[in-house]
Amino acid sequence: MQKGFGVPKIFGLILVVVGIGFAIWGFQLSGSISSQVTQAVTGSDTDKVMSYYIFGAVSFVVGMYLFIKN
Repeated sequence: MQKGFGVPKIFGLILVVVGIGFAIWGFQLSGSISSQVTQAVTGSDTDKVMSYYIFGAVSFVVGMYLFIKN
């Protein structure tokens, strides 16, 4: 049987792209004025930026798993 480019691989590839997109979007948000003020005062990123980083990383890892498995 030939291994094709099935639904899990396509879904995995989509998750990888979405994960990279959210990581880039989070990086761009971290450079905003309000985020820089929050970083200066608290010393950490805002919750919104961190949630984009986390969602991007999880999406990327799950997508890579689905794309590589089998």
